[in-house]
Amino acid sequence: MKISKEKNPALVLIDIQKGFEDITHWGGERNNPDAETNMEKLLVSWRKNNLPVFHIKHCSTSPTSPLSKNNSGNDFMDFIDPQDNEPIIEKEVNSAFIDTNLKEQLETKKTDTLVIIGLTTDHCVSTTTRMAGNYGFDTYLIEDAVATFNKTGANGQNYSAQLIHDTAIASLKDEFATVLSTEQLLQLIS
Repeated sequence: MKISKEKNPALVLIDIQKGFEDITHWGGERNNPDAETNMEKLLVSWRKNNLPVFHIKHCSTSPTSPLSKNNSGNDFMDFIDPQDNEPIIEKEVNSAFIDTNLKEQLETKKTDTLVIIGLTTDHCVSTTTRMAGNYGFDTYLIEDAVATFNKTGANGQNYSAQLIHDTAIASLKDEFATVLSTEQLLQLIS
């Protein structure tokens, strides 16, 4: 299996924003401390190969959210630094496709292959990945370039960040996306 550069695969960076650096706000525990390192490796590779990059930014409608436009947490993490030719797509819900022009921009660039990375595995990454698969995009989810936080279930039980991450990935694998590691993906780019 190869991912051809000629297919113009798009790297979709979801919600890599400073507001997610406040681990306490999101539950107190986060998995995959190397996620940002892997995100940056992929971003560097995409830019080096002149492939399309799309930055997704969550703009919460809740004024108290770290991801609200009124808060500094809405800013991208420092290593992202979008370039002039890299669209920034703002969204207010979990999917990067709802009430945005992401699908139209991808179609304009004639890309049918998406590589998805970002935050958080079980929310915006999962929802966007599901919709990408449903729209018929050849979708790759990079499991070590995404991360999430612990969650409290309806019964009050705490579920670890790693468990939430693993079950979200398992639910997406093969049904909505091909799941790869950063190194596997970099080896596949031909």
